[in-house]
Amino acid sequence: MPESYLITGGAGFIGINAADHYLRAGRRVTVLDNFSRAGTEENLSWLRSRHGDRARGVRADVRRDTDALLRAADNAEVVLHLAAQVAVTTSVTDPREDFEINALGTFNLLDAVRRSTAKPIVLYSSTNKVYGRMADLAVTETGQRYSYRDLPAGVSEGRSLDFYSPYGCSKGAGDQYVVDFARIYGLRTVVFRQSCIYGPHQFGIEDQGWLAWFAIRALLDRGVTIFGDGKQVRDVLFIEDLIAVYDAAVARIERASGQAYNIGGGPVHTLSLLELVDLLEARLGRRLRYRFADWRPGDQKVFVSDVRKAERELGWFPRVEAGDGLDRMLQWLQENAALLPAVAGRA
Repeated sequence: MPESYLITGGAGFIGINAADHYLRAGRRVTVLDNFSRAGTEENLSWLRSRHGDRARGVRADVRRDTDALLRAADNAEVVLHLAAQVAVTTSVTDPREDFEINALGTFNLLDAVRRSTAKPIVLYSSTNKVYGRMADLAVTETGQRYSYRDLPAGVSEGRSLDFYSPYGCSKGAGDQYVVDFARIYGLRTVVFRQSCIYGPHQFGIEDQGWLAWFAIRALLDRGVTIFGDGKQVRDVLFIEDLIAVYDAAVARIERASGQAYNIGGGPVHTLSLLELVDLLEARLGRRLRYRFADWRPGDQKVFVSDVRKAERELGWFPRVEAGDGLDRMLQWLQENAALLPAVAGRA
């Protein structure tokens, strides 16, 4: 395993879990973040309480702090590029900021790596939203969920890209830049088109991180809004499994470089919104209040990742069952209940 890691957006949910993983393994980690999102300051404090000065923090913004990016890239062997604007509705409200963070920020990071002497590996956190609404796929409805009629293994990387919403465009632009910098400049880059990631340290919001958002609101006995009819299905992936695929790609970088992988729980690990409500109610012993609202732009009735390419090329597949992962996330949220009101929004 390489010795030094740079994690952009490293004080966020995925970043802080990855940083802790690498620090526990004895690696050097630089967490680069602008600390604009609720919970990030607390996350870095937690990381430093566990690892002291070995957890190095850099306050910088990928949109404009190009010198800081170059210095950090020059001292890294692997970059996890996680810094992002993560919400579809926010991208519709402010498409310029969404573009600057996701598209320009990713270009700035790649250009820093291109100009660096270290030429570190780059792992990019993309999204299933690059495939758009996928309205051409036949969907069936049974009970509390939708499912694909003709794709039992889920959506593969062979699916045509169809950016939808400003968020899909900005993340998709970054996705394709990452692939192309491997082709044109010979950088070792890998794209992960991630589905619903969840776990400890996740301060979900209404438009992103829905498992954590529902769990936080349920723990505080506050209601949630279900956009659409609640039968939307996603494959869900526990954070440990995501970090495992990052490690697998680094270990097999000569095979993985220049590739894109659909990464999620796959067809074995799926939940609908209504099914999550049932799980939370069963675990907490009370009803979760919810109301319905209109569908959001670009929302897919189903997204399930076909993860067979990652299994075939990287030797990776998801292991954590959704119920077990939910229990572990709930335990962490309960142990950190003092932090929840600040990120849960109004009652």
